[in-house]
Amino acid sequence: MEERDEKKPIILIVDDTPGNIAILNSFLKGQYRTKAAITGAEALDLAMGKEAPDLILLDIMMPDMDGYEVCRQLKRDARTVDIPVIFLTSKSSVQDEQKGLELGAVDYIAKPPSPPIVMARIKTQLYLKSVRDFLRNKNVFLAAEVERRTRDVSMIQDVAMAAMGSLAETRDNETGGHIRRTQYYVKALSEEASVMPRLKNYFVGDAIELLYKSAPLHDIGKIGIPDGILLKPDRLTREEFEVMKKHTTIGRSAILAAEKRLDSPDSFLRIAREMAWTHHEKWDGTGYPQGLSGDGIPVSGRIMGFADVYDALISKRVYKPALSHEEAVAIIGEGAGTQFDPRLADVFQGISGRFKKIAQDFRDSEVVSDAS
Repeated sequence: MEERDEKKPIILIVDDTPGNIAILNSFLKGQYRTKAAITGAEALDLAMGKEAPDLILLDIMMPDMDGYEVCRQLKRDARTVDIPVIFLTSKSSVQDEQKGLELGAVDYIAKPPSPPIVMARIKTQLYLKSVRDFLRNKNVFLAAEVERRTRDVSMIQDVAMAAMGSLAETRDNETGGHIRRTQYYVKALSEEASVMPRLKNYFVGDAIELLYKSAPLHDIGKIGIPDGILLKPDRLTREEFEVMKKHTTIGRSAILAAEKRLDSPDSFLRIAREMAWTHHEKWDGTGYPQGLSGDGIPVSGRIMGFADVYDALISKRVYKPALSHEEAVAIIGEGAGTQFDPRLADVFQGISGRFKKIAQDFRDSEVVSDAS
């Protein structure tokens, strides 16, 4: 019954009368490959088999399972929903035809069939199916391409941020794992703060991921600080500290220049720019460089402030010993409402154990063992 030319479309003929199948097959077999079924159940098995038909000629009046039910099941299954069904039957009333089309059939031919009409209708429906298949495949391809390019863009963003962040790290011989630790501190605090009623609107979409990715750039401005100050093995004088404070505005300017090249009003670097510029602002307005206070300080800067201070406290410097985790937590608690957002300070207290674990996981020679 089945022609072997694999380039020809497959037509499944479903009829409980073998003679009708033979008639249809006689004028289809030269142009198409054909398969046949004499029951609805057999038709469904063939339609869902390894080599699905390209079109189904379906009789309505069959025992056990009529053509309407076969069509209904075909259209319910994702594997067969797109196979065109042409009803070929002696039921020729308007109501019969309407019912068949409502079930998802694409055409309705009355018996006895006219070979030219059957061939013309099949040709038309196969053409329309090929167009639909092309568009569907095109859409799948375009969706995959969009996903690939989005993934590439995200990778470029990650690499760009990591590369820019490493510039600051190479200038400061005391940084060590500071960049990596602060990234995870920021992520931990952001995840917990994202459920706070007054802050949850900030943490929408990929905000937490952007905060995490942006954290390495918070000290990018240190590339503009003279070595004599940045690498001084002692406490800074007041004048030197004033120069050091400029790393916030230098960082903002550097990132802003990069943003302008992107020609985007809301680039992925916006949060990084906010962090670099505002992570030394204080809740009571005594910070720098702008003297911002309270909710006037961007959330990104407030969160980075916790990460930056905590890591500085538990890290050894030439001018101070490393403090323990408990000492660092106590100092940050004392700064709630003055240096730190008191609401975020409560969140920090609740998850300080996660900060301790991060410090332990990414400990380096600059973080002493009792900080873990």
